[in-house]
Amino acid sequence: MNRSELAGRTARVESWVRRALAVAWAGTAGLTGWGWSVRADDTAPYQERWRPQYHFTPVRNWMNDPNGLVFHQGEYHLFYQHNPFGDRWGHMSWGHAVSRDLVHWEHLPVALHEQDGIMIFSGSAVVDERNTSGFGREGEPAMVAIYTGHSTTAPRQAQHIAWSRDRGRTWTKYSGNPVLDIGESDFRDPKVFWHEPTARWVMVVAWPLQRRVRFYGSKDLRQWEHLSDFGPAGCVDGVWECPDLFRLPVEGRPGEERWVLVVSVSGGAPSGGSGVQYFPGRFDGREFRLDPSYPAAEPEFVPEGRVLADFEGEDYQDWTATGTAFGSGPARGTLPHQQPVTGFRGRGLVNTYLGGDQAQGTLRSPPFVITHDFLSFLIGGGAHEGQTCLNLRVDGEVVRTATGENSERLRWKWWDVRPWRGREAILEIVDRHSGGWGHVNVDHIVLADQPARSARPPALWADHGSDFYAAVSWSGIPPEDGRRIWLGWMANLEYAGDVPTSPWRGAMTLPREMSLRWLADGPRLMQQPVRELQRLRGPGLQGRNCSVDEANALAREAQVRGPLLELIAEFEVASRTGVFGLEVHRGGGAVTRIECDAAAGRLRLDRRRSGETAFHPAFARIMEAPLRVRDGNVTLHVWCDASCVEVFANEGEAVLTALVFPPPEAVEWGLFSTGGPVRVRRLEAWSLRSIWR
Repeated sequence: MNRSELAGRTARVESWVRRALAVAWAGTAGLTGWGWSVRADDTAPYQERWRPQYHFTPVRNWMNDPNGLVFHQGEYHLFYQHNPFGDRWGHMSWGHAVSRDLVHWEHLPVALHEQDGIMIFSGSAVVDERNTSGFGREGEPAMVAIYTGHSTTAPRQAQHIAWSRDRGRTWTKYSGNPVLDIGESDFRDPKVFWHEPTARWVMVVAWPLQRRVRFYGSKDLRQWEHLSDFGPAGCVDGVWECPDLFRLPVEGRPGEERWVLVVSVSGGAPSGGSGVQYFPGRFDGREFRLDPSYPAAEPEFVPEGRVLADFEGEDYQDWTATGTAFGSGPARGTLPHQQPVTGFRGRGLVNTYLGGDQAQGTLRSPPFVITHDFLSFLIGGGAHEGQTCLNLRVDGEVVRTATGENSERLRWKWWDVRPWRGREAILEIVDRHSGGWGHVNVDHIVLADQPARSARPPALWADHGSDFYAAVSWSGIPPEDGRRIWLGWMANLEYAGDVPTSPWRGAMTLPREMSLRWLADGPRLMQQPVRELQRLRGPGLQGRNCSVDEANALAREAQVRGPLLELIAEFEVASRTGVFGLEVHRGGGAVTRIECDAAAGRLRLDRRRSGETAFHPAFARIMEAPLRVRDGNVTLHVWCDASCVEVFANEGEAVLTALVFPPPEAVEWGLFSTGGPVRVRRLEAWSLRSIWR
């Protein structure tokens, strides 16, 4: 499958080929053996445009999932999915780096290579302190990697092992591989840990197409017994991958703990495309049981109101069409050569995939008077702002607009139209795009006193941003440390193969410490960047109890500038407070906006004007997460690197991770508020140092 076939359609890919984000191999120029390669140009490594300066990236070439995270003899090991030959997905092997502080990283040669028709897909690593495998020696416990061997000659994935007795520097593949083979084409990403109560190893492995994880047990890492399965549950829009399972104490409840099952899903995440969901529950060494607090599905809600259009007729009635995109009347569902269209009501809808994405045109409603507070509608198709959209025009001006989400599934969206109640307006359905996702689907437009809402799946998300995937945690962290630390691949399967970086492609998030906190709706995951990152702080500023204008004046005076920044802003929220937050990576006509809407209970990250966005139609989007006001306050902890932003709200109760590609001038930042007063209780900011210089 080539990349054009995958573009915008990752959520439906039903086999291992979802990994082929860009199947074309980039060649071997600059390769120096099986290790990482030297550069083919004169730019010094880690000084290229958009190169992250404190997030991990390979020197060059492709990187995706973190693998084999394990702590051993004072080193944090980071293995990762890697193409040693180019900056596109392919020839999957395990790259390798180590760190003594989770901040500064030392690159090591490729650990496990594609060989004999077997690519090295994702997996985990453990230190076999008890020498259950027999690979170790007295005083020299073996490090054992458990990974998916992906056959390049047959549709088969199975679990393999390899071992090292020199701190992961050299590896021997087990001659008895595979150690677990159920004859499936999609069976991958094993995470293995020692379960003390049952005195055995436990493997959690994805069964992707079934939307399940499988549990296996072993006494020696070589022979495995099936224990149980979990799923389908939560989000099942995409295939399941990269599971993890670990135990966390519940804050504020001494002696109480939960197990957390983590599953990455290739489609259906809250900001579109791929994401990471989690399930709190209990695990007895054999079976995982979901916690009763896990949210139930919310059904669709459609309010009573005035239906402006349902598109159930044979023609568009008194709507006016121009161009070639709309035909003579509403479509009856999916058009020829189109992916299945779902989510519309009745039998008809507007669907501009007439003959493919090439057709363009507009469809305008007759004038109508806005008689209710909310205008709701079903919309799908392309996410091209101003080009594949539904517009509301008042006095000829576009006052509200919405697009699809690069999906053929129609979902409810709504506008608050109270500012124009009693005014005359028209609706305009626009298709002005002929590239990928160059069409729009619209149905059932209704004015009502409440907004409509799509059915919501019962999912808990670790990160509501677009760019957090395949996250797994470190094994072997000493008990005296006691932290559970993980990181993820900072990418989205919709566009990971298209991001405009060179000679590398792929970055990791910051390492994050996880905890469980009992909230009103049960135990929920919290995340904070690890404390070791504080050593990167350079010049800084502090402010207390000031207005937004005073805080911005302090920032200008201190001259703490980006792009490498750590920001902490605590806002005091009043009943009349409007929208407030931070703008980062600002300059050269670009800005990334982090908005807190306390009244709506939403945290948003808007990267539509963040810089370079045209490389993929799914990139320019607004991301949203739930936001609670806690004791009258909202706190934002924001980390900015050369091409990314990570936002942790209220001690990591809500997290948004996003790639951005700003222009070189985008080094300014500031606070803002609109629609009502807000006070800044605390402002702290630091310039950060590069880990590579």
